[in-house]
Amino acid sequence: MRGVDENGHEILFHRHPKNPILTASDWPYPVNSVFNCGAAVLPDGRTLLLCRVEDRSGRSHLCAARSRDGVAGWEIDPSPTMLPDVERFPEEIWGIEDPRITYVAELNKYAIAYTSYSRGGLGVSLALTEDFRSFERYGVVMPPEDKDAALLPRRIGKHWALLHRPVTTWQGAHIWISYSPDLRHWGSHKLILRARQGGWWDANKIGLSPPPIETEQGWLIIYHGVRQTASGSLYRLGLALFDLQTPERCLLRGDTWVFGPEEAYERQGDVANVVFPCGYTLAPDGDTMNLYYGAADTCVAMATSSVRGLLNWLQRHGRSDCGSSGGW
Repeated sequence: MRGVDENGHEILFHRHPKNPILTASDWPYPVNSVFNCGAAVLPDGRTLLLCRVEDRSGRSHLCAARSRDGVAGWEIDPSPTMLPDVERFPEEIWGIEDPRITYVAELNKYAIAYTSYSRGGLGVSLALTEDFRSFERYGVVMPPEDKDAALLPRRIGKHWALLHRPVTTWQGAHIWISYSPDLRHWGSHKLILRARQGGWWDANKIGLSPPPIETEQGWLIIYHGVRQTASGSLYRLGLALFDLQTPERCLLRGDTWVFGPEEAYERQGDVANVVFPCGYTLAPDGDTMNLYYGAADTCVAMATSSVRGLLNWLQRHGRSDCGSSGGW
């Protein structure tokens, strides 16, 4: 699956020729855009995408699309799958966004970490579901300003672990991990991956993209970095690896980005120059990955990759200080 582009850079992600695979015109009811989606493989083998859908009021909700091959033939719920529940959860009054889905075998349920948006800002909310029809909401588990969260699929010791991205006014936006005995009460907060400073592609603001991938070598993290340019923000993807049993310990981090906006549907849209994945699926071989990403905050696209290929790239190009000498 590896190759090189015309500039000699290794290609780790291959865009699907049918991109974009989902747009607002596919929706069974009027919407403005459909983009950042969580992903899961259902028990019947179908791929489910839980998409962020922005309606024409500007607020977002979540809607599920299902496909046999994960590319085409999408069956989209005829009405919103998960709407903001403002009466019980007022933190959702301005919408719910950017879901990341983790299947938790211990619970036999899917955990959905999503962003809830209100007057207080952006916070991390959590919900559980068995069927993507009904949802048990836990409410806000990380208060504003916080987003880009995903649950690890198993406990670390006796505690659940959540990766997320709080923001402060003086330190920037970095990736943290927090632990909980019950999915409701969170503590032991630790900063695990810091945005670099200066001219780096991932300076000042980074965040988790899809949920971490458990491998024999460690937790493989695909994260986004935001570069501020004269014409606005530029979102691209990088790689890092964390210890399996102590996931706050970074083992390797690449210095260069590995996937960024190139095609017209990624360059032009409601928010230009954005590739923003929130979900992936793995084939039965445990290696072939379908990465689902929002393109320009307007549509859903897909790229294929190899988990082994990403790990091999990190072994060759990553460094164990995880960027600490990169001008933080």
